[in-house]
Amino acid sequence: MRIALTRPEGQNEELASRLRALGHEVVVRPLIAIEPLGDEPIDLDGYDWLIVTSVNAARELRRRGRGRPRNVAAIGRATAEAFGGADLVAQVSTQEGLLAALPRPAGRVLFAGAEGARRLLVDELRADFVPLYRTRTLRPDLPADVELTVLASPSAASSLAALGFTGPVVSIGPETTAAARERGIEVVEEAAQHDLGGLVAAVRRASR
Repeated sequence: MRIALTRPEGQNEELASRLRALGHEVVVRPLIAIEPLGDEPIDLDGYDWLIVTSVNAARELRRRGRGRPRNVAAIGRATAEAFGGADLVAQVSTQEGLLAALPRPAGRVLFAGAEGARRLLVDELRADFVPLYRTRTLRPDLPADVELTVLASPSAASSLAALGFTGPVVSIGPETTAAARERGIEVVEEAAQHDLGGLVAAVRRASR
């Protein structure tokens, strides 16, 4: 099966290697680019919880963060690993799932993520918000003979729909699935575990 991988530049290699080992042909077509919004240090001391909802945010926090919060909450295992560990990982990889998992009262909370990120956690927890990066839409040429596309973020789903593509795709999790389906894209499988292993398993199911 010919599969298109769409994560930002430099984030597709491991998944591509694992899919090629299963006998698939892989083409890499990033649908979004990540643009950091600054280099100044971010003070993490004094926060009861730091909330991280993407691998890109986790990497930026490792680069710019100073000090350490009392606790770290991550939206999924891949995000937790990218940060270097977390005290709490949501079982359902959505903002709603993370909100349900957090103890209340949560105390002083910092949510660091993408510019324009959903404000559910900020509003419900009265959290401080720091935008770390923005996503820029790309318009790559997708080969006509691609049989399956892998989506790893809602912004990638939006970019794919802008190309007039409707599916089939494999999605990394519920928020990406919802964004894809809202735009008329056919989601044939969703990763049960929202990480590389989960994506590989979802591709295997989709290619049977």
